[in-house]
Amino acid sequence: MNRITTTFTLSIVTILAGCASPVYNYSPPVTQISFPKIGIESSAYVGDTLVSQGSIMEHDAILVESDVDLGLLKPYTITKGTFLKFGESDNISYYSINNPFEGGGSLQKAALADPPKAIQAYKNENKICGISIFDAFVCSTNASYTFTKRPIASSNSFQQSLIYSGKVGNRIKFGYREFSGNTARPAFNNDVDYDLSESKIVGYKGARIEVVEATNESVRYRLLSNFNTQK
Repeated sequence: MNRITTTFTLSIVTILAGCASPVYNYSPPVTQISFPKIGIESSAYVGDTLVSQGSIMEHDAILVESDVDLGLLKPYTITKGTFLKFGESDNISYYSINNPFEGGGSLQKAALADPPKAIQAYKNENKICGISIFDAFVCSTNASYTFTKRPIASSNSFQQSLIYSGKVGNRIKFGYREFSGNTARPAFNNDVDYDLSESKIVGYKGARIEVVEATNESVRYRLLSNFNTQK
């Protein structure tokens, strides 16, 4: 009984919207990051990152601003959130329905609908669709979404950071952190402190900053060199 009902539902979807077969042809580029700009005065609070350098993946994505019900029978609902791109064809981009990060969206199905496998969005018109495992799709032209990018740590990503930890007396404190992929490397994390009465210029692993003013809550500084700035 349930199977007959499901097949009937998806037959209506197919008649109304047709079939779509997603393509998997997108690879996000690896982007080098270096923060902040050298020589520019910057500021940070306790817990903020002072200096960061490394590589991340700048992943094309779509941001759906509110939940979207698809089709008259509402077999699928696209939830509010960000969806990562995995392919494109002509005027259509395809997005993952599994986005296990903060702010990631999903494609939810009704009880009798077949499992979904992807989302497709049109570049030149306001149209977004859910695709079933049988390549049937159902759409909405009343959705609010924007094309965007999201930085994603990959298996070959590497990042170094200095974090401001405050000031006690004349001593200023930092935390050094390394990340490989999306995982911290505990053996390469360290907490360091410096006596500002000796020098206003402090450094660690090649990163050097000039401290303009520091309190236990915030710091103003200039980056003189980042971790792997060429000399």
